[in-house]
Amino acid sequence: MSISENLINIQSKIQNAEKKSGRPQGSVKLMAVSKFHPTEEILQTYESGQLLYGENRVQEACEKFTPLLASHSDICLHLIGQLQSNKVKKTVTVASCIQSVDRIELLYEIEKQCSKLQKQIQVLFEVHTGEESKSGFTQESELRRCLELCVNGEFPHIIANGFMTMAPFTQDESLIRKSFSTLRNLSEKFKKDYKELPLKELSMGMSGDFEIAIEEGSTLVRVGTAIFGARDYSK
Repeated sequence: MSISENLINIQSKIQNAEKKSGRPQGSVKLMAVSKFHPTEEILQTYESGQLLYGENRVQEACEKFTPLLASHSDICLHLIGQLQSNKVKKTVTVASCIQSVDRIELLYEIEKQCSKLQKQIQVLFEVHTGEESKSGFTQESELRRCLELCVNGEFPHIIANGFMTMAPFTQDESLIRKSFSTLRNLSEKFKKDYKELPLKELSMGMSGDFEIAIEEGSTLVRVGTAIFGARDYSK
């Protein structure tokens, strides 16, 4: 199947999962994760109507999307990989959202760099819900501190838009569901406690588990391999 056919197939599966879950069509956004895939392949999905993309590595994101954003203003890029503080300056020039905020210090650096550009940026707080996750908040108290700082106006250039997680890499569906439901329950709790913040996004689910994620409340799925095919890691 071609990339365009893969994209249509994934969109159909998302719609079926929405229907199965009793959710309205269009309630789940599809992100095409273009890590290690060339600009030509990204443009194939763009020509089929795909506008939202995710990249893991800052340098690659800047190299590919700086020219793409200049020529295609409707494209939206999210940074979804673990982010070092010294890479924030570059990240905020191309990304409209950083999905991998996993510590308070990162918020201060994002605010510092966005204030220089007079740019607002969305963030999602990454939460560790699976044993194989490499990053993310592990303490609810730390995450609560971040949200309280946002409510108190500490970060005027940051929009706290929700949460992200990665399920463990396992064939055990019960563990995958537990990971997603843990984040959903945490999100619902924080929405009640911090009504001043949007907190509307739940970024959960990738190529192998996005249908389960949708059943568990995901609003945004991050799909790469199932759209673009296997990545060439030699590059």
